[in-house]
Amino acid sequence: MPEDRVEKLIRPHLASIQTYQPVDPPEVLAEQAGISAESVVKLNGNENPYGPSPKAAEALSRTPMHIYPDPFQRKLRASLSEYTGFPTENIIAGAGSDELIDLLFRLFIEPGDAILDCEPTFAMYAFCARIAGGELRLIQRDELFQIDVQAVREAIDDKTKIIFVSSPNNPTGNMASEDQVRALLDTGLIVVIDEAYYEFSKETVGNLIGEYDNLVVLRTMSKWAGLAGLRIGYGIMGSGLINHIIDIKQPYNVNAAAEAAAIASLEDSEYLLGNVQKIVDDRESLFQNLAGIDGIKPWPSQGNYILCQMDRTEDAQSMVDGLASRGVFVRKFGSDRLRDCFRVAIGTPDENAAFLNAVTEIAQ
Repeated sequence: MPEDRVEKLIRPHLASIQTYQPVDPPEVLAEQAGISAESVVKLNGNENPYGPSPKAAEALSRTPMHIYPDPFQRKLRASLSEYTGFPTENIIAGAGSDELIDLLFRLFIEPGDAILDCEPTFAMYAFCARIAGGELRLIQRDELFQIDVQAVREAIDDKTKIIFVSSPNNPTGNMASEDQVRALLDTGLIVVIDEAYYEFSKETVGNLIGEYDNLVVLRTMSKWAGLAGLRIGYGIMGSGLINHIIDIKQPYNVNAAAEAAAIASLEDSEYLLGNVQKIVDDRESLFQNLAGIDGIKPWPSQGNYILCQMDRTEDAQSMVDGLASRGVFVRKFGSDRLRDCFRVAIGTPDENAAFLNAVTEIAQ
């Protein structure tokens, strides 16, 4: 079949879709910088520099690879229940929280429906909206990157289905208050609060689950537990909504390796949370050091990253390019609101020192 005929069969809104911009793996970054992969200081993915629990690696070695995983995730959901304090019937796991975001779109969004997102924020919500054929409405945050609740309300019409809020917000690092979340929930729409960095902030609106059946709280094992490569996250929500998601998810969506590593990690949470505290301490130290460099404004963060704002847009790009040439990689964004910013993840002490030394040298 001629290629042009195949193209005509593709759903029109997917034929030339704006894609999500992922980060490259270390070996690709190393090639770009002309250095060895071991020399790369990778601070562009908000990954955990300390890696997973040793018990997770042990669990992987004992996991039977020839048996399908439990489609109802019984052991995993029980472990998540013990860790979070929420009943098993209020928890569902996914292949990363990204899969749960996609499942929510599958469940609620038809072409033409509207989704509200508070910009700047995590780009995955917008990406999934584009795939679903939904209309994305970006509500600008205020000058302090706080949610403009009134503007969100004014953007709602009879086609609006879901409101997304990242808290701590990625990449700005600030929290949504409980009062703000309650105001959004009172609209009656589905409100998704993405708490991917919960362990670093220790703040949650999960306590509202029993009060609002339109609340979805998302979390992940990628950041605090160091399991980004295994793709496992989970959602906390009303049991009715959980059952709908179970009905439409792929039966074996969480693979056996990810499940085994997640359960082992939850059993070793004390060790992992100790690493989280190291990252939090280093985040505060790095913030103070960045605040002392002329031309850079670091924004206070409750995540495992810091958003850095430069005096001028061209300064931000020059900084990112200068860091990359030295083998240090941070995240630059295409958003107009963030054209003068970059985001740096908190690494090991040595990685943080390499980043800080490079920033200081470039800023002189």
